[in-house]
Amino acid sequence: MTDFPYGTALIVGAGPGISASLARKLAELGLKVGLAARDVGKLAALAAETHAITFTADASNANAVGMLFNQVDERLGEPDIVVYNASARAHGPITEIDPAAVEKAVAISALGGFYVTQQAAKRMTPHGRGAILLTGASASVKGFPLSSAFAMGKFALRGLAQSAARELGPKGIHVAHFVIDGGVRGARRQDPADKPDSTLDPDAIARTYIDVLRQHRSAWSLEVELRPWLEHF
Repeated sequence: MTDFPYGTALIVGAGPGISASLARKLAELGLKVGLAARDVGKLAALAAETHAITFTADASNANAVGMLFNQVDERLGEPDIVVYNASARAHGPITEIDPAAVEKAVAISALGGFYVTQQAAKRMTPHGRGAILLTGASASVKGFPLSSAFAMGKFALRGLAQSAARELGPKGIHVAHFVIDGGVRGARRQDPADKPDSTLDPDAIARTYIDVLRQHRSAWSLEVELRPWLEHF
């Protein structure tokens, strides 16, 4: 038995890294886990490991997100944890970047977060409980050169989190935003030998998500910033 207060989780924008680490920890706690992504083929090994159900979805499309949640309701049950990890970049100078690419990037990073939060809230509100976690980045609080599209999307997602937390918190729904302020360790990004733990360990990030999910409602976090111990800020 576990004292963890939730039973079913949906991770939208699932993939390697943070999503995979979180899926494993949720499964270890005995939760039923759903993994949603555009390409579910890349999730096969993770789904087998965590006994998760996979769902194909385009988070930037409101109708597709509605269909996703209907499928999750039928195959997994209404989720009482929903995590939004999807994002997209459109890198380049403001004077040259393709407006269509910017539109798509913002649609995935920000509008997708709204669509998913809306569908989650519709299901959680009648029960008076649930948790919605939104994954941000350094760009949530500081815009970098050549990264205007990513900054716009992540700033918008942070604004969504603040508004949704104040609206849904009194209804028993915990909304939290995570600023991942640094590079996340993975197959293509390893720690330099001379700087151990200079990248964010995805398992350590996932443990923080779990800690936030365990919080008592008298002391809920709205935003948590995570950065390596060597990061300058």
